[in-house]
Amino acid sequence: MPFFGIILVASLLIDRCIGDPHTPYHPVALLGRFIGWWGRPSAYRRSLQRSAGCIFWLVTVLLFTLPFLLFDQLVKEYGIWWLYLLAAPFLLKSTFAWRSLEEHAFSVEEGLRTDPTAGRSAVSMMVSRKTSTLTDEQVRSAAYESVSENLVDSIIAPLFWFALLGLPGAAMYRAANTMDAMLGYRDERERLGWFSARADDVLSYIPARIAGSLLMAWFGLRGRGREAFSMFRRDAKKRPGFNGGIPMALIAGGCGILFDKPGGYRIGDPFQSLETGGRCVLTAVRGATVIFALLLILLSLSSFLLSGGISFLFPLL
Repeated sequence: MPFFGIILVASLLIDRCIGDPHTPYHPVALLGRFIGWWGRPSAYRRSLQRSAGCIFWLVTVLLFTLPFLLFDQLVKEYGIWWLYLLAAPFLLKSTFAWRSLEEHAFSVEEGLRTDPTAGRSAVSMMVSRKTSTLTDEQVRSAAYESVSENLVDSIIAPLFWFALLGLPGAAMYRAANTMDAMLGYRDERERLGWFSARADDVLSYIPARIAGSLLMAWFGLRGRGREAFSMFRRDAKKRPGFNGGIPMALIAGGCGILFDKPGGYRIGDPFQSLETGGRCVLTAVRGATVIFALLLILLSLSSFLLSGGISFLFPLL
């Protein structure tokens, strides 16, 4: 099997086995602290915030991507493929999160079962909305909305950019998406985070539509394709932005659930509660992830065989 497939499978297995270690030295934790250092609107005059946001976006992407790029070049220059096979799965794993999405959703469910306040506290780690006045169903909605949207941001998009540009591509996307997650809001951060939000929209545009196709395939296999597509046509544009509404509407329709953000949007119809239907959300994300991984492996293997071992699609085969 080409190296791409080995690295991809190994990184997914690492994610499922150990998830994300809770350490301040995790690459994304270090990235977040750097963004937090420069991402303070009060540090700049209002007239300079857009320019500062653009400049620091580029600086952040370069700094985070550079170690991945240097490792990539080291392997190519010296032919240390055994080192690549050992280290690359862990480097790739640091750019995406699958198991942790499920763990956050489980923590919300567990909190609601034992103490509603604990559930609201747990979901506040996933979303930016105020949670103190939410009903239990709205708390679950916030959690599973985050899981649905992050099928793109935390899984499909990093793997897509890895397929196109190798480890530096995955690192580039993770840096860009983290900046959007921290700064891309319509509040005092709007001017500083404007470029981060637009860049994330562009970088996630194709992955979001790939995720939509994967979800259609998943729900089609389960006999819910028509319901998923109907909800996509009706509700995908209710959520602001170009991308997030696609997986949310398809999952809402395919699972027969309602995503309800008070004062924001209502996506789907509540044929079943999220207490019951939440498992369907997690299963759909798993199904789409596995299908995408299999497709990437098949494409990389086909390219490897057709090109005699040198792939023009994947840079590190």
